[in-house]
Amino acid sequence: MTATPSVRPYRPADAPALDDICIRTAHNGRDSRPVYADPAVLPAIFAAPYVHLDPDLAFVLDDGRGRAVGYILGTADTVRFAAEFRAKWLPRVADRYPAPQGPPGARTPDEVMAGLLHDPERMIVPELAAHPAHLHIDLLPDWQGQGHGRTLMRTFWRALRERGVPAVHLVMATANTQARAFYDRLGFHEIAAAGLDPADVTCLGRTTQDTQDTGNTGNTGNTGHAQDAKRTCRRTGRTGGQSPPSR
Repeated sequence: MTATPSVRPYRPADAPALDDICIRTAHNGRDSRPVYADPAVLPAIFAAPYVHLDPDLAFVLDDGRGRAVGYILGTADTVRFAAEFRAKWLPRVADRYPAPQGPPGARTPDEVMAGLLHDPERMIVPELAAHPAHLHIDLLPDWQGQGHGRTLMRTFWRALRERGVPAVHLVMATANTQARAFYDRLGFHEIAAAGLDPADVTCLGRTTQDTQDTGNTGNTGNTGHAQDAKRTCRRTGRTGGQSPPSR
């Protein structure tokens, strides 16, 4: 019998698979392992804190055999999430990934990520206040372009609507044009944010209402968890933009 993939809620047993998906899609939609000495820093920022702090807003694409091959993660309240990230999540990982000491321009890729880890307040961007939720969405390459990303998105939107959240945003690497096309088809629009370099990152937002997209199924790429490029954005001299491809 052929296994049928489906979207389901996250389970704690999925955690290793989510870390792997994050690592294998984190470099502008591609494998981050050639770029980082310890690529586990990426899920420590963009995946694991979400299932720790907001597990009810975590959904996975199951390959039909119990293995997670994609996910969508996020929070309904970015301001609250940033505070809990600092108070509850950062103490769990700070020893493994200490804050970098050197000047930003001289940091290694791992140190850039560690800087983002230690600056959760970067997620709070005033221009995005009307879109209080944010998300990260990623699928392994073999599972892209089949409509699964759209299904994950609609599942997440529904969960936000049930919580009374009117709008959601993400921050993506501007260079990831494949992901941008996917978001455009799903009705996301660009939001200008002072201090964020549009050459590095793009902020997108939309309502949580579920309307039909205007294109085909498209390809999700590494769409929503702030890829490393999106994390090196500049805002008033600080590294990091949001959290998403979402920062």
